[in-house]
Amino acid sequence: MIQTQRLRTLLAQDTCHIMPCCFDALSAKLIEQEGYELTFMSGFATSASRIGAPDLGLISYSEVLDQARNITDVIEIPLIGDGDTGYGNAMNVRRTLAGFAKAGCASIMIEDQLAPKRCGHTPGKTVVSRDEAFDRIRAAVDEREALRAKGGDILILARTDARHEYGLNEAIERATTFAELGADILFVEAPRTEAEMRTVCDSLPGPKMANIVEGGETPDLPNEALHDIGYSIAAYPLTLMAAAMNAMVTSLRTMRDDARPNLMNFVELRDRIGFGTYYEESESYSSTQRK
Repeated sequence: MIQTQRLRTLLAQDTCHIMPCCFDALSAKLIEQEGYELTFMSGFATSASRIGAPDLGLISYSEVLDQARNITDVIEIPLIGDGDTGYGNAMNVRRTLAGFAKAGCASIMIEDQLAPKRCGHTPGKTVVSRDEAFDRIRAAVDEREALRAKGGDILILARTDARHEYGLNEAIERATTFAELGADILFVEAPRTEAEMRTVCDSLPGPKMANIVEGGETPDLPNEALHDIGYSIAAYPLTLMAAAMNAMVTSLRTMRDDARPNLMNFVELRDRIGFGTYYEESESYSSTQRK
C-alpha cells in the first residue's frame, strides 16, 4: 500500500522518471543506492539471470513471483512487476495480480501478446484479439478493486504490442480502451520513430511509459525529449544486464590471459551488499557478535 502510494506520487510529478530495470535483489539494491526512485523487474533480464534462457515464455509464474519477493524484500522504492500475459485466461490474470500485490509490487504490467509471449523487440510477436486483450485488463481491474475493498492496492500498467502486427492506430485504440477500463499506466510497445512516440502520448490519457532497449526499435532519446513528448517513465530493461554481462565476459577473458580484471573495491563491494549494516545491527545480540 505504501509503495503503491509512492508510485502514484511519482506519476503525478511533471517529469519523466528514468527507471533502470532490475533482474534480481542485488541489481535492485544498486538501483536504489544510486538514488533512483523506482524500478521495474525486467522479464527479459529476469529470465536470463534466473534460468539462463531467453524471454520467450519459458520462465514460470512461480519463478517470476519468487524473484519479485526477493527484490521487494531488500528495497524501499516502488517495484513494477512484469506479469506478462497473466499466465492464462482472465481468472489467471486475477491470480497473477493478487500474487504480485502480496509480494509487495507497487504495480504490475499485463500485456496483450499471445502466449507464450516474446520480448517486445524480437521477431515473431503476435497479439490476442481485442476481446481477449480487454478481458485481461478488465480482470486485472476487478482484482485490483477487490484488493482495495480489503485495504490493499496495486497499479495496473497495461501494455499493447499491436504496433508490430497491426500498426500504430490499432495499438493506440487498444491502449485507449485499456484506460477506459481502468488501467493506471499505459504502455504502447515499440513505436519506431520520435513522431510515433509523440502520436502515442498525444492520443492517450494519463501516465505513459517508454521502453528504451539499446539497439531496439524505439529511438533512444534524451530524458528531456521523452518528457517533452509526454512520457512519465522511461524504462531501460536491459542496460544493467548488458553492462553486467559485458563486464563478466571481459573479466573472464582477462583472467584467461593470467591478468587481473578491473574490479569494484572489495570494501565497497561488501558495503553495497550490506555487510556493514549487518555487523552494526548484530552488535545488540551477544550470540551474533564477531570474535
